[in-house]
Amino acid sequence: MIPELGSFALMLAFCVALLQGVMPLFASLRGGATAGRWMAVARPAAYAQALLVTFAFACLVQAFVANDFTVLYVASHSNTLLPLHYRISAVWGGHEGSLLLWIQILVLWTAAVAALSRQLPAEVVARVLGVMGLISVGFLAFILWTSNPFERLLPGAAEGQDLNPLLQDIGMIAHPPLLYMGYVGFSVAFAFAIAALIGGQLDAAWARWSRPWTLVAWIFMTLGIFLGSFWAYYELGWGGWWFWDAVENASFMPWLVGTALIHSLSVTEKRGSFKNWTVLLAIMAFALSLLGTFLVRSGVLTSVHAFATDPKRGLFVLVFLALVVGASLLLYAWRAPQVGLGGRFAMFSRESLLLVNNVLLVAAAGTVLLGTLYPLFLDALGMGKISVGPPYFETVFVPLMAPMLLLLAAGPFLRWKQAGFKDVRSLRWVGAAAVLLALAAAVAVGMSPLLVMGLALAAWILLGSVWHLLQRLRVFEDNRTRFSHRLSTLPGSYWGMLIAHAGIGVFVIGVTLVKGREISHDVPMRSGDIHHVGGYDFRFVGLRNVEGPNYSAVRGTFDVTRDGKHIATLLPEKRQFASGGMPMTEAAIDRGPTRDLYLALGEEVKTGNWIVRIQHKPFVAWIWAGALLIAFGGLLAALDKRYRLKKGKA
Repeated sequence: MIPELGSFALMLAFCVALLQGVMPLFASLRGGATAGRWMAVARPAAYAQALLVTFAFACLVQAFVANDFTVLYVASHSNTLLPLHYRISAVWGGHEGSLLLWIQILVLWTAAVAALSRQLPAEVVARVLGVMGLISVGFLAFILWTSNPFERLLPGAAEGQDLNPLLQDIGMIAHPPLLYMGYVGFSVAFAFAIAALIGGQLDAAWARWSRPWTLVAWIFMTLGIFLGSFWAYYELGWGGWWFWDAVENASFMPWLVGTALIHSLSVTEKRGSFKNWTVLLAIMAFALSLLGTFLVRSGVLTSVHAFATDPKRGLFVLVFLALVVGASLLLYAWRAPQVGLGGRFAMFSRESLLLVNNVLLVAAAGTVLLGTLYPLFLDALGMGKISVGPPYFETVFVPLMAPMLLLLAAGPFLRWKQAGFKDVRSLRWVGAAAVLLALAAAVAVGMSPLLVMGLALAAWILLGSVWHLLQRLRVFEDNRTRFSHRLSTLPGSYWGMLIAHAGIGVFVIGVTLVKGREISHDVPMRSGDIHHVGGYDFRFVGLRNVEGPNYSAVRGTFDVTRDGKHIATLLPEKRQFASGGMPMTEAAIDRGPTRDLYLALGEEVKTGNWIVRIQHKPFVAWIWAGALLIAFGGLLAALDKRYRLKKGKA
């Protein structure tokens, strides 16, 4: 009966979400003597919905743990050989379960907003929770009518199939929940924006309420993208960290727009400018999150990340996307002219640079969107199939990012409203030092124009961040007695900005050196052969068979030496899972702060002779370190004490 109880809990959650979405919103618009009581329904409804969906989610987890193969979804994505931790992660390993995870995270976000918004005006809370309730209605209707994970298989299967072998990895246990926390988290920024449009109160208070929620969602999305990229690097066997896959793009686009939204909210909060633009960015970020849901679940994409599903499900999401975005833009078109221009600023000011950065980020998201959707449109119109790959994205994306990185370091030096040349005069020394450092580094690792440009931009960002901190602390003044006091009074948002910007600099170094100086050889090798790559000798020692919990594998042993000194022993595998399917490659990697040695077994071309991929990847770890610094900077900004509002001080 447990699956039936889970299904019934989802039905009740749908009814509660409908109540939460309609009554508080209607009461906030209608007013009257009973409006307060109707608006008060929003919070208990949010809590009730969270409890019901959590109960349903626990029922599905129990079905996987107990190997209940009378549930069709369990029989399709698990078996008795699957280790327990993968049986639990298999809950979100397919379409129905991942959709339930999406709804689970949505109701937890809704409950968090309900619990942490007691200092906000009652009508604002009612509108925000009402909008989030209507979003829940759409997704609960989706799961109940087209994608119920509790559908029975009678008679039950004697044995289940298997979780996709690509997903049988520790990284994929955490990657989907983190990414969904970001995707769904943008619904909070969207709900605050719609609530502000309904009330016509696009002021600094609205931006201050919305910004920490947006930051937290952006942090989760940053971590989710980082973990997915890291998983692709070591799990897919080709050593790439980003392939511009359509589903990768589906998460990258809302991240780019979310980055612009964070900066725009900052301007609206501090200066009262960008009000209309900020609302539009909030709508765009959530719309792109919904678009990603459509791409993954519509069956229009072929990807290692995508769920092959019934096109009717894609149609449901497409209609829901059209309703949400269409209604939001209509409301925006109605309200935006009444908002006003907000605070004015000169052409040369911090606001101007932030606006240019925002436009570049949105343009970059637009180029990614075009490259992702254009092949789908051509295919849908019967005009043939084309492939848009890395050459397109790198050609159009990099020229947009280069000026953005230039402005990144200069922006904090400019004053609000109106700046002058003296504000950035000292940056000429930073620029000169950045170019000299880049040239010196390029001479050491190999000269090329793109390498020099990438390293110069990275050094510009890092040196600019350090220089701004030194100026902010006034370390060059004669009186240094209050240095420690100035250090302790710097707000969390400032440290967050500084560390996130520095993380981008570290990330750019990693990308530049990996793209410019990596070495990759695919060579046939047999036991006893030695191959030289990047100053290292790789000796093929031999092969042996090993058994895993639900797979058998051929494991190679390779000794790595440099100048006769032993560096590492690498053990790549070629796995065959008991459920069948294509063999899986498990790469072996010797990691270091300045390089990775990457080795993967390919195919056996003749008896005892294997194709082996050997790669020397300089500074690839800096890509991951930069991403983590970016997320940590966002966390410091979200924890800024300015956002810990006391009751009654909203």
